[in-house]
Amino acid sequence: MADTVVEVRDLYYSYNSQLVLRGINLEIKKGEIVAIMGENGAGKTTLIKHFNGLLKPKRGIVEVFGVDTREASVAELSRKVGLVFQNPDHQLFAETVEKEVEFALRNFGFEEETIKKRVDWALNLMGLARYRHRSPFTLSIGERKRLAIASILCYDPELIIFDEPTAGQDFLQKERIAELLNLLRTRGKTVVVVTHDVEFVVTRFKRVIVMSRGEIIGDGDIRDVLSNPEILKKAKLVPPQIVKCAWLLSDLGVPKNIIYPEELIEKIKSILGAPYG
Repeated sequence: MADTVVEVRDLYYSYNSQLVLRGINLEIKKGEIVAIMGENGAGKTTLIKHFNGLLKPKRGIVEVFGVDTREASVAELSRKVGLVFQNPDHQLFAETVEKEVEFALRNFGFEEETIKKRVDWALNLMGLARYRHRSPFTLSIGERKRLAIASILCYDPELIIFDEPTAGQDFLQKERIAELLNLLRTRGKTVVVVTHDVEFVVTRFKRVIVMSRGEIIGDGDIRDVLSNPEILKKAKLVPPQIVKCAWLLSDLGVPKNIIYPEELIEKIKSILGAPYG
């Protein structure tokens, strides 16, 4: 369908003889902001590497923007698909921060004036403008991760994939990434975020995909998935704090699928009665 960005059908993948993905089926629509969660080794990174052709299916089909990834090169897919690696040192290579961001723009043939504007925009957005003439490898791990993000955002791909973007980031930088997600949402971009950060996900996403042992064990509305004890236990995920509170208060009549602080407060007020309102 025209509004389908990623379609995965019966995907299997193995490293040597080790099966890592087992019959994955999913569809991501244009403009969706989707989180993928699961324990280490669940297959999350292996899955997203199929979205830009870095990995090809051993069995099954992956189509991105209607293109079978087995029939397209990474270079062909990368103009529309940007992947920010979990480890920025696997992505960064240029002499300076500025040249790192310039690289994709020059490679895709953008004009010089456009390159300058986009580099300035991306560096300012990620709080890196003052480092533009420094080597990427003199930056902290959090700064290098933000540089990897800037190097993707600058050329404006339609599908943007982040692998653990909040790892190594403090509270303020997590808020900056949250604002970035909002910006991408308003621009109609499709975004996939792989993360372990359940508190980051619960208030910022509508759809979450949970994986375990190479399979999807949960896919749907954030409320239904992240308040489901069986899914969380199987995926070895810690429940969000508000969900924990709702479970502990369920004997008092608090629904177990509450995930937002304000609705928990309102429910407690209604149980306690008017004097506490």
